[in-house]
Amino acid sequence: MKKRLHNIMLAGTGSDVGKSIIATALCRIFLQDGYTPAPFKAQNMALNSFATKEGFEIGRAQAVQAEACRLECHTDMNPLLLKPQSDHTSQVILNGKPIGISSAYSYFRKEGKEELRAAVQAAFGRLSKRYNPIVMEGAGSISELNLSETDIVNMPMARYANADVILVADIDRGGVFASAYGSIALQNEEDRKRIKGIIINKFRGDLRLFESGKKILEEKCGVPVLGVVPYYKDIYIEEEDSVDLAAKSFKMEKGKINVAVVLLRHISNFTDFNVLERDPRVHLYYTSNTEDIKKSDIIILPGTKSTIADLYELRKNGCAQAVISAFRNGATVLGICGGYQMMGETIMDPNQIEGEIPQLPGLGLLPVKTVITKEKTTRQSRFKLTASPTENYLNGYEIHMGETSPSNSADIQPLAILEEGSSDGWMKGNKCMGCYLHGILDNTEFIDYLLEPFKDKCNQKAAVTDYAEFKQQQYDRLADHVRNNVDINLLYKIISND
Repeated sequence: MKKRLHNIMLAGTGSDVGKSIIATALCRIFLQDGYTPAPFKAQNMALNSFATKEGFEIGRAQAVQAEACRLECHTDMNPLLLKPQSDHTSQVILNGKPIGISSAYSYFRKEGKEELRAAVQAAFGRLSKRYNPIVMEGAGSISELNLSETDIVNMPMARYANADVILVADIDRGGVFASAYGSIALQNEEDRKRIKGIIINKFRGDLRLFESGKKILEEKCGVPVLGVVPYYKDIYIEEEDSVDLAAKSFKMEKGKINVAVVLLRHISNFTDFNVLERDPRVHLYYTSNTEDIKKSDIIILPGTKSTIADLYELRKNGCAQAVISAFRNGATVLGICGGYQMMGETIMDPNQIEGEIPQLPGLGLLPVKTVITKEKTTRQSRFKLTASPTENYLNGYEIHMGETSPSNSADIQPLAILEEGSSDGWMKGNKCMGCYLHGILDNTEFIDYLLEPFKDKCNQKAAVTDYAEFKQQQYDRLADHVRNNVDINLLYKIISND
């Protein structure tokens, strides 16, 4: 039997330094080496989420990390999730279910925080009884001194879990010496001792040029630099943050089917498009440029945390009319979740769950209407396509607040039939369709159906890929990448010492 290891936390010098990726790599490395790891992030803020098998909601990063551990994801891995609804408010999800809307000011006050702290600690306790080590992830920077009294995810959580902390610093953004040194120097004495090493992430160039830098950091910070992880472009791990989506905006490509994902302000679950983006027949890009939308073959309206606000914005910036114009000129329009709601005739929010606008006209592409509901639907789904000649069951998941029903079903049909017999989504012909099924584009059968009207434009053949197996291969490649650049033996020594 393997000796129990200390729990380990990947803390950051800031947001988007790569904590999630390093944590994912360590999850797979520990699994490869015979341990039983599980991921944990006490509090996550993200629009990209996932539905557990039990029908609860967690952050996408912890679902990915669970997959790297070859585990079913569970709410104990991310007991507290904040989903931003506006610049100042977030939906608060505890143990997989929404418990209300909070402003940032209210959330980060002391009142009520101890109840949340107790809840995340209880989740950690349940997880740590079953798995070892727990690969923990911090949030943002560990040196936000103004928030330290109400912090439940960084050093206070590491203290509770008696975890060894590895600081992750992003060299690509510059200032790595100051950010690493400052992050450690600003801790109190107890927490400073808990930080056992540094990993430098996103390095570009010749690693030999940073050898002196490693020595300087070790001298200044008093802890070893466990490794310098080079930036990579050829390993595909599902992302949690949408910060890089705007960079995926390119001109049309000849010989491929051009797919425009409308770049919504509150876009969520953009991992829906990972498989389609890698299809050799497709050139996929994210855009809010009206001319790019009009010229595309297929337009996808993605999920959003704020459907009405984003629909209002699309009307203001001209994208709504561009989508309608493109459809009239022969483009396919697909809506997923919030994007599906936008395609209908009306979206009603009688309880003002999303904001102060009680009703807004949709794009009118589908004869359906949506009512935003108080209760959130969260579940994994198996379904068949009504337009498919096969009887294959496909996989997806739902995370939405709202019910959509036809206002005139004369010329539409359900898009999918769920395993229990109910339907999801509607389609009008083969070029206008929407549904609540996130992950529908992970299924080759649906991708083939979506691309079929434009197959003559394409000079590439489909790549036959088992996406589940592809992801497992990528976790192994990520583990190799980190093993080759981080002193894993030293890491084991750190988390094995009594």
